[in-house]
Amino acid sequence: MNSSWTREKVLEIYNKPLMELMYEAAQTHRINHNPLEVQVSTLLSIKTGGCPEDCGYCPQAARYHTDIDNNDLMSVSQVKAQALRAKSNGSSRLCMGAAWRNIKDNADFDQVLEMVKTVNGLDMEVCCTLGMMTESQAQKLSDAGLYAYNHNLDTSEEHYKEVISTRGYDDRLKTIENANKAGISVCSGGIIGMGETANDRAGMLTTLANMNPQPKSVPINALVAVEGTPLEDQKVVPIWDMVKMVATARIVMPKAVVRLSAGRTEMSDEGQTLCFLAGASSIFAGDKLLTTPNPDINKDMELFKILGLSPKAPFVDGEKPKTKETAASCMSTKGNVKWSRPAHKIERNEKAKEKAKELRS
Repeated sequence: MNSSWTREKVLEIYNKPLMELMYEAAQTHRINHNPLEVQVSTLLSIKTGGCPEDCGYCPQAARYHTDIDNNDLMSVSQVKAQALRAKSNGSSRLCMGAAWRNIKDNADFDQVLEMVKTVNGLDMEVCCTLGMMTESQAQKLSDAGLYAYNHNLDTSEEHYKEVISTRGYDDRLKTIENANKAGISVCSGGIIGMGETANDRAGMLTTLANMNPQPKSVPINALVAVEGTPLEDQKVVPIWDMVKMVATARIVMPKAVVRLSAGRTEMSDEGQTLCFLAGASSIFAGDKLLTTPNPDINKDMELFKILGLSPKAPFVDGEKPKTKETAASCMSTKGNVKWSRPAHKIERNEKAKEKAKELRS
């Protein structure tokens, strides 16, 4: 496997004639995966809104004025009920997301660990996306039975500074490293449609492809422009761009599960089919992806039937984690890790923040 991809080589692949690119990606996909299986995951927001970050795409940022209702951390029983519902609808993985900057060693994290143990006990793959994470926190999640941790790069390191100013790119890389050290499967990808160039898209994929090991899962998201966020005026991503991103990710990370993630409500069945042909082998099911719209599960299953696809069983790509009983709670292991806070300002983020203040006054 090539472990020294250059941005120039990845961009060369991305810019191939589309028919050639799709053909090469489809061949790579068939060599490394069952092309008639698609993993169905459910993304559940276990704590919604109130996030202190300034991510330009996110309606959960407290500083912007959106229609998102803030909700406290869900209970373990609520999560279990949602997991059982997801499983009955064909999902083999539950991904739990909390609108946190980073994990804190407190009672809320203890509660999340109980959620992980509970869902793992239902024979589902458990994924979490909880923000930045230390080595010790990653180990606790691993001991609880966490299968995967999602922490997207979002975009290239250069363009990242145009989207987010409240956290650093290196902190994202460190969190991914901490997940790997704990033996947790890494899920990391990004979002297109945020004003980035093709060179930025290649840069993000190059960073991911050069990780050792490469991420086991790579979500490709199309921006869902939400009113009130700094990126509310961005145009819908052309389906051809999504196909090219999926195909390029498939070629440079052949073993990874490439996830067709946010933005599917703007895609036709034919467009999604092209993405499956190009190497996408996972979707998120359910009416929402955290807070943004998503196709109905029945519509997804109808498309699966037309295409001859079937949902993938859990733990095909890795063994089910064993839950270990740890003696100490998280509250007894507080660390002194300080995550970075870059000092630069992003003009459109500041404008959205000021607009929100005016609307609230």
